[in-house]
Amino acid sequence: MASQGKEIPANNPGLSDKPDEATKGYFLQQTMLRVKDPKVSLHFYSRVLGMKLLKRLDFPDMKFSLYFLGYEDIDAAPADPVERTAWTFQKVVIELTHNWGTESDPDFKGYHNGNSEPRGFGHFGITVDDTYKACERFATLGVEFVKKPDDGKMKGLAFIKDPDGYWIEIFDLKRIGQITSSAA
Repeated sequence: MASQGKEIPANNPGLSDKPDEATKGYFLQQTMLRVKDPKVSLHFYSRVLGMKLLKRLDFPDMKFSLYFLGYEDIDAAPADPVERTAWTFQKVVIELTHNWGTESDPDFKGYHNGNSEPRGFGHFGITVDDTYKACERFATLGVEFVKKPDDGKMKGLAFIKDPDGYWIEIFDLKRIGQITSSAA
């Protein structure tokens, strides 16, 4: 049975009580982050977070590349490049966008991560098996923390930064319900 609590339209002005039938089949597929240096970012997302490169698209005329990373079994990906693109776009992924030349431009100041003024984009989240063990590993790998699991009021979840300063929330399914229970 569907929830009858805070999530119903009567408790959320502006929320449609029934999605338009035309949107049936829609799903969240990607979040795009601009990155300064793909070598550094690919290392972070693959080595630190364990993601795999599902698809890379290069646009020489426009001087940028797109890297689609996720947790899919790449052995299941089609060999044909066009079919692989369609396969990738059926998965939930992070899209890293690299505008060529930023990695070697001494005047490039980086991208806004949304967590300083003016605030906007905040973070995305990664579910791990155990937040504390994952954070111990991140610490040994030299990952920068915004919040360690025992800092602040919300014990058991963490925030780390990627090489471009984007925040990534780290949590596990064993603890997230309890951590957020006072807001449920």
